[in-house]
Amino acid sequence: MDLRDLRRIHPYLWEIPAGYREDMRIPCRIFASKEMLEEIVKDRSLEQLVNVSALPGMQKAAYVMPDVHEGYGFPIGGVAAAAWPDGVISPGGIGYDINCGVRLLKTELSHQELQPHLRRLGERLYMAVPSGVGKSGFIKLSKEHLDKVLEKGVPWLADMGYGGEEDIDCIESRGCLENGDPSAVSSHAKGRGIDQLGTLGAGNHFVEIDRITHIYDQETASAFGLFEGQVVIQIHTGSRGLGHQVATDHIKVLLGAMRKYGITVPDRELACAPLTSPEGKEYAGAMAAAANFAWANRQAITFFIRKTWHEVLGDQGGHLSLLYDVAHNIAKVEEHRGEDGVRRKMAVHRKGATRAFGPGHPEVTPRYRNFGQPVIIPGSMGTASYVLAGTESSMELAFGSCCHGAGRQMSRHAAKRAVRGERVRDDLHQQGIQVYSGSMAGLAEEAPMAYKDVDAVVDVVEAAGIAKKVAKLRPILVIKG
Repeated sequence: MDLRDLRRIHPYLWEIPAGYREDMRIPCRIFASKEMLEEIVKDRSLEQLVNVSALPGMQKAAYVMPDVHEGYGFPIGGVAAAAWPDGVISPGGIGYDINCGVRLLKTELSHQELQPHLRRLGERLYMAVPSGVGKSGFIKLSKEHLDKVLEKGVPWLADMGYGGEEDIDCIESRGCLENGDPSAVSSHAKGRGIDQLGTLGAGNHFVEIDRITHIYDQETASAFGLFEGQVVIQIHTGSRGLGHQVATDHIKVLLGAMRKYGITVPDRELACAPLTSPEGKEYAGAMAAAANFAWANRQAITFFIRKTWHEVLGDQGGHLSLLYDVAHNIAKVEEHRGEDGVRRKMAVHRKGATRAFGPGHPEVTPRYRNFGQPVIIPGSMGTASYVLAGTESSMELAFGSCCHGAGRQMSRHAAKRAVRGERVRDDLHQQGIQVYSGSMAGLAEEAPMAYKDVDAVVDVVEAAGIAKKVAKLRPILVIKG
């Protein structure tokens, strides 16, 4: 694709018209600066976006955020909505790590107050939150209890003593999609997940202790309970092996089902089925169950972080409260305005994109409703992260969505060729960032150089009007798989 194929709508929004290719059903829109766009066109992400626009029942436009990069089927950073109930659902629009997401815990301490305890805290947290490929957690679930997690998510885990209503109220969808169907999850998938609750996994997942270095919007920050110098904790992980297996199982089924429903797609990785079909319903139920597992996983990690925090700091540490928990690999039925201005239900697919509902939306918890939904945007090790707030403009411009992070600009293989994990660790130590990782190869894969400039990504998001900056964070301790 060439830049000449795109039409500039405003300085940070570009469009590929629906006439670019004859099978397109809707236009494609890209949030990016011109400089970013020159890099974006170098991979297949925009071609993948055009492919998404050709799926049955697509509404209004298909979008990508400034952190976009090539993915499986859908580009990562993509948002697309199918008509409800007459459209399709596609695992490629959700991803293999179903409900990978981020939550942020607020502490009552400043960076200076925590500093004397930081090394001991890091050592204890590294032991309390197992990380790495295939690692087991400390929660032993029976098969019956795993089904409860898949069906009920965080509310069931809270009933078991791992949280409370205060947490549930600050989780997207209150930590449970009601259509979660344990019977749609294979025994193989359940076997992969039954011992993984409360674990990070590997890849780009992490627990990170940060300090707030800048407040951009004092009123919103106060409503969110954030202040300059404050220590906060980010948790980034998803549904582990269970979610990956759910995707693997159902993609095979949907590949075989498309002919049955007369569906053709420009890329097999966009396998899909009608939302009302048996295959579509079964995948949606399995996806929701995996999403519930992921929310429960982040809740379980929160429980062990709180326990460790108290063991190390005692009463001096105060309480760790949850700001918010957001998903960035999920499909959900929501109500949005179509191109004709009429509000209707749609199945919104977000893959590497975060919900960013604006002020007044009924799905935003009452404590934040006047300010917009908190949005958590992690950077990479050694760079900034951000807390944003959703906007009313986002509801109109992008189905209430924004970016989910910095976005990769270098493959994992390329990163490992470019730098050794030991060098990444040493460089971070020189910046005053403690790093705990069981894999030097994994550390190299996640080197800061492998990611785009998160500051530039967030600047575009704010300039485009789909979220506003509230606070900037810098890491002081990172735990990686």
